Order: sequence, then structure tokens, then C-alpha cells
Amino acid sequence: MKHLRIAPNWLRYFIVVVLVLGVCFRFVNLDSKVFWHDETFTMLRVSGYTTSEVKREVFNGRVISSGSLAKFQRVNDNTALIDTINSLAIEDPQHPPLYYILARFWVAIFGNSVTAIRCLSAVISLLLIPCMYWLCYLLFRVPLGAPVVAVALTLSSPLLFVYSQEAREYILWAVTILLSSACLLRAVRLEEAQDVKSPVFNWGIYALSLALSMYTFLLTGFVAIAHAVYVIGTAKFKWTKTVESFCTALLLSFLFASPWLIIVFTNLYRFNITTQWTQAPIPVTSLVQSWLLQITRIFFDLNWNLDNIGQYLTTFFFLGLVSYAIYFVYARTNIKVWLFIITLIFIPALPLVIPDLIFGGMRSVSERYLIPSYLGIIIAVAYLLCYQVNDGILSRRQVWYGVMVIMLSLGLISITVNLQADTWWNKIISYGNPEVARIINRESRAVLISDDAGINYGNVFSLSYLLEPEVRLLLVREKSVPKVTNISSSIFVLNPSIQLGRDIERVYRSRMNRVYSDRFYSLYKLKA
Repeated sequence: MKHLRIAPNWLRYFIVVVLVLGVCFRFVNLDSKVFWHDETFTMLRVSGYTTSEVKREVFNGRVISSGSLAKFQRVNDNTALIDTINSLAIEDPQHPPLYYILARFWVAIFGNSVTAIRCLSAVISLLLIPCMYWLCYLLFRVPLGAPVVAVALTLSSPLLFVYSQEAREYILWAVTILLSSACLLRAVRLEEAQDVKSPVFNWGIYALSLALSMYTFLLTGFVAIAHAVYVIGTAKFKWTKTVESFCTALLLSFLFASPWLIIVFTNLYRFNITTQWTQAPIPVTSLVQSWLLQITRIFFDLNWNLDNIGQYLTTFFFLGLVSYAIYFVYARTNIKVWLFIITLIFIPALPLVIPDLIFGGMRSVSERYLIPSYLGIIIAVAYLLCYQVNDGILSRRQVWYGVMVIMLSLGLISITVNLQADTWWNKIISYGNPEVARIINRESRAVLISDDAGINYGNVFSLSYLLEPEVRLLLVREKSVPKVTNISSSIFVLNPSIQLGRDIERVYRSRMNRVYSDRFYSLYKLKA
């Protein structure tokens, strides 16, 4: 691979601009997007409370203010760090504690605001720069070129950007994936060089980095499998010293992570309950559409669905580019390069895609679960672009100059559009909350009725960030009937079950009119 220094100066300056904007954009309008369902659970875990405690205290049929929920969305003197860990272990073991521990310390220092907690993710996302650069440097053995382009594509990726401004652990997971992968390549290289005095130290660093990734998100296990296939494959399926060292490090990393893995296995019932939604069946056509959108969103994202021919053509262009990049890496690099990239792309994805196709489900629809694959795709595309802009006749290089500029520009344009919006596709079941809040806030002396069933619990907390202080909440447990209030108010009902809707109409002696609806939930208003 040739160095990027032979490329035109204007292209280098353009990449520098992309890097600067990619960093700066992460700290712009951090509080503009709806603080959605899952983010409110982040703050619940940070507060150290459990959902059962919240339900006892506020889902009790009494009229309260939306501000009454704030107690469960901030660090409290009544709880400690161990309460945060226990809250996860008891109710949500699918989420390991590393990010939540960091978040608790962070908000204790910088406050409980939406801007403060999301700023943690923005800061963590900056670690993508050295980690991606180091990984690509070890992979391609060049100081410039592909590593720099990969960093630029990472910072301009609209898909990674949305997780850089979200109070969840997924951008930290991306960082730990890159870090553990780089530590693996370094340990393998030094092991094969046979001139290092302490290979145990290098493999120990890899084991520790992989364990940190496991303490961030459990799907790191699939990344570990990708690493195993890479090491064994490059050893040509022979039991070499490198394979032996890797297996020892892998066992050590699982030993480091075993305390939380034991919690998961001992609380497997709760783990299955919290991940049951991934087994909900969806049509195969919807799966394919989701996969196309996910590939496109790595580089270009205007928050659209596949509704017209232009959008389909765009997604097929990026699908073709990614497919060509993967083939190009395979055709132009040795096995120690292409096998790493291909395993990182496909092995973490296949355990999600195959069950969806065979048994039904939507595991592979969740973009955040496929972050390892996105990182591998970015590396493959970076290699393709960097190779092409430094190879062949001038006219051919100029075409690829244009492709690189367009791709990086589309990413920045996507991020700019994202920054102006109050909701985005990654808000999923809370996507419509800004509009719902506007409808409720327009009414004087409004009361919102809801129970704690399904997504209602988290969406009530999400709405509490958007509702005016005058709005009152009447929250009840599932299958309970709210009592009539003595307030002459505009009464709204959030996503009631059929039975709850009937009970409310009977108790209030009024019919409900639907005033908002999307594919996840509805809002009703009682006739005056």
C-alpha cells in the first residue's frame, strides 16, 4: 500500500476538515433529540433504583407531576455504586456494568442533565480515533493511507454518530472492539517475531481488553469467535505457539468476565425476558430492507425508509460498493489481512442473521448489535478507497478521488441533518414522543393516564423530559383501573390495552379519540 502523501494536497486538507468536523459535531445539540425509552433506563440504573421500586412509588394511582419522576433519573444520596450494579444484575443482566459504572461517576461530577450524560458517549467516541488508527496501522503496516481514511470514515459515519450522542453503552462497545482487535494483532505479530522477551504480557493485555469488552456488551462473545477463527485460520489449522497463547488468553479473558457471566446464567430467566422482543417474527422482506438500510446508514443516512425507487437505488449503490470492497480486500491482500476483516464482518453477524431466517425474529434488525460488522466494513472500504486513489492512471485516480470526497461529504451532510432533528430512527419505540408531548402540552391542565405495561413504563419517563411542568400524570399498575380525578382537565391515555381502554371509558363515562398513532403505540384523548 502506498502512502497517502502522494495524493493531492487538497485531498489531504479535505480529510483534515472531515476529521475536525467529525469531532466537533459530536458535541453539538446533545440535548436536541428525545431522551428515549432505553436512555431513561440508563439513568434508572445510574440512580441505583429498580423498576419494581419505581412502580411501587409512582405507579400507584395517584396524580403526580412529571417532575416527580426526576428522583429516579439522577444520582441520589440514598443509593450507592453497588445499587447500580445490583439493579442491573437483578433486572437487566443482558447489560454488563462497565458503562453504567462510568456513567454514575460521570453524572456525579457533571450533573444529571441530558447534555451531561450524552456528553459521556461523545467523549468516549473520540477514543475511536486512536483505536481505529492503531488497528489499521497494525493491519496494513503503513502509518498513513488506509488508517487515516478509516478514521475519517469512522468520524463521518452517521450510524456511529447516533450512538456517539446516545446515553447507552454501544459506542463504548465499538471502542473496546477496536482496542481488543488491535491488541490481538499486536500480540500475534510479536509472538511470530520471536524477539520479544515477554509475550505473556502482550497476551495478557489482549485478554484484559477482551474482558473489558465483555463487561461492556455480551455480544463480544461473537467477536471473540471471530478472533479465534482468524488466529486458527492464519495458522493453517495447526497447533502453533501462537494458537496456544491465544487460547490461553481467551480462557483468561473469560475468567476475568466470569463474575458477570455467572450472574447471567443464574438469572437466565430474567435475561430471556428482557431479550424476548428479539424473537418477535417479522417478514423476510422487512429483514432484507433492514439489512440494506443498515449498510447504507454506515455512510449515508437521512432518516428515511425504503419508500421509493431513488432510495432503493441508493441502498443498492452502497451494497455494491461494500461488496466490491470486501472482494477487493480478499483479492489484493494476504490472508493475515483479508481473513481478519472478513471474520470481523461476518462472524458477529451470522449468529443473528441465521436464526432470524430459520426461526423468525428480529435480532439482526437492531443496528447496535451489528457494530462489529460495521467497523469491519469501514476498514474494507477505507482500504479500497486508499488503494484506488493511489493506483492506476490519473483519470482513474480522479474518479476515485470523487468517490472518496462524495462518501465523506454524504456522511457529514447526514450528521448535519441529524443535528437539526428532534427524533431519529434509533429512538425506535420513542420516535413519536416529541409529537405526543406537543399534543399534550397544547392543552391546559392536561392529565396523562398510563400503566406500566410493555413499553409504556419507559415512554412515560421519556415523555417526562418533554412535558410542561403543569401536566399531571396518573400512573397505575398493569390491569389496574385509574380512579376518577376531581380535576377538570384534558385527559389523555397513553397506549392502553383494549381492556384498560374499556375500563377508562366506563369509569370516566366518556369515549376515547385517537389523536396520535405510529407502529409502536397510540395516544388517546377523552371527549370533554
